[in-house]
Amino acid sequence: MLTVKFRRSSAALLCASIFVGLLAGCGSSSTTTATPATTPDATAPAATTPAATTPATTTPAATTPVSFPTAKPGADGKYKVAFVTNNPSDYWVLAHNGVNAAAKELPDLDVQFIMPADGTADTQKQMVNDQIANGVQAIAISPVDPKNETEWLNTVADKAIVITQDSDAADSKRVLYIGTDNHAAGMMAGDLIKKALGPAGGKIMLFVGKKDAQNAKDRAQGIEDSLKGSNVTIVDIRTDDSDHARAKSNAADALVSNPDLAAEVGLWSYNGPAIVSAVKDAGKVGKIKIICFDEEEGTLAGIKSGAVYATVVQHPYQFGYDGLKILEKLLHGDKSVIPANGLDNVAPRAIDKSNLDAFEAGLAKEKATS
Repeated sequence: MLTVKFRRSSAALLCASIFVGLLAGCGSSSTTTATPATTPDATAPAATTPAATTPATTTPAATTPVSFPTAKPGADGKYKVAFVTNNPSDYWVLAHNGVNAAAKELPDLDVQFIMPADGTADTQKQMVNDQIANGVQAIAISPVDPKNETEWLNTVADKAIVITQDSDAADSKRVLYIGTDNHAAGMMAGDLIKKALGPAGGKIMLFVGKKDAQNAKDRAQGIEDSLKGSNVTIVDIRTDDSDHARAKSNAADALVSNPDLAAEVGLWSYNGPAIVSAVKDAGKVGKIKIICFDEEEGTLAGIKSGAVYATVVQHPYQFGYDGLKILEKLLHGDKSVIPANGLDNVAPRAIDKSNLDAFEAGLAKEKATS
């Protein structure tokens, strides 16, 4: 079944979202994907089994709620669940695969996979509000703007079980966060920057969709902390509001306005391929070191060709798979899945030429679960 829904604000058309019903597998469980009008171009690789968990050093989580809304299955015996991303990046394809895999094992869930087409907080909020109006009882969300969405998330948490994934909103009533310790991931990226540039260091520029997103803030802070005492200087952080074309133009403009730039660093998944493209166009492959996050095909191809020095990968498949499993237990009233500190951290991993082949061999299994 294909249902097209259009949403307008009081001033203008905000987005068009297409809901496509996909058979999820065993039993009668199904996953519905809300994709933007422009579907991601390619499947993003996933992280393989992560290394030992890095100790959490991010902003402390708010006190874990002792209670959350109780839920009962509908007449069909299913609970309604939504997994909500913060943008339509290729990064989320593997999270979707993880959600699908878990849905096959959880026939008591009716799952919606929601991707805000324009990556804005307003669109994300409206899509979640629509899900609440349709009776969704549990949500796993990557908040676009956690600081300004906290009050709204609290109202959502009064009506449905809320966990955060990928990016946290620690001051909200979310039950727990599952995802990367982004400060630790930033520290890892900072160490890679120092290794790439050597003792001489140099000037670098950071690029991200929205620097107010918690994962962006934590990664940037981790990089800054890692670079303390080094000869590396962060010139600026440029934002693109999840606009891929703007991400490339930002990277290209930085090369022109800062001819002595030594490295460009992408904090969100699509920033890596955008930087690679800009550096290639400028004829500066090898001269500009590129360090980025996540496992988009353009990034991995860049490592293979030598354009990208290294990338810090997460495990979005696990965010999707474990996130859905956690929500199912919470819906049944099982609080044992809630960590004492409210954080379920998944360790990041650095990928470069030395371990790229092994990494790509491992991620193929997760790509095959769609």
